[in-house]
Amino acid sequence: MDTRTTLLGLLDAGSGYGYDLKNSWDRWFGDTKPLAYGQIYSTLARLLRDGLIEARGSSAGAGPDRKQYAITPAGHDVVTKWIFTPEVPADSIKAELFAKTVIALLLHDDAERLLDLQRAEHLARMRELTRAKKQADLAGVLLADHSLFHIEADLRWIDLTASRLGELREQVVA
Repeated sequence: MDTRTTLLGLLDAGSGYGYDLKNSWDRWFGDTKPLAYGQIYSTLARLLRDGLIEARGSSAGAGPDRKQYAITPAGHDVVTKWIFTPEVPADSIKAELFAKTVIALLLHDDAERLLDLQRAEHLARMRELTRAKKQADLAGVLLADHSLFHIEADLRWIDLTASRLGELREQVVA
């Protein structure tokens, strides 16, 4: 998840203070990607520097002055482009797991065990997500389903690789 553009998108929905953005972030994305206040404010500073947001005055409170931020037309253009640019499907787990499998084979180690351990980890995560869905709101259910579908695809890859491990071993150690 791109923190910078996601925060910019939250501001595009309406101007606000850093505190408001943190609350919105936590509501929608906090379970998948926690974000500290320091990250919010450092990102706001960069967005301000880059001309994608502007300060709309400040108000005094019990602590330091609070600045209200609003998106600029250039910021809105960035958000629009981001929304309508398709994501490249992530393949990092498979690439990492594939690398571990090849290395295990090169070292004459137990690649089957590696795949079994990864399968068990995936299944444990699926159980965890399935339990979390029972108490989740619609956004939480949809996020859990997204993760579950990706895990299912990874499990299919693990099973396919396990079934072809002998053939891969022959190619790797040849």
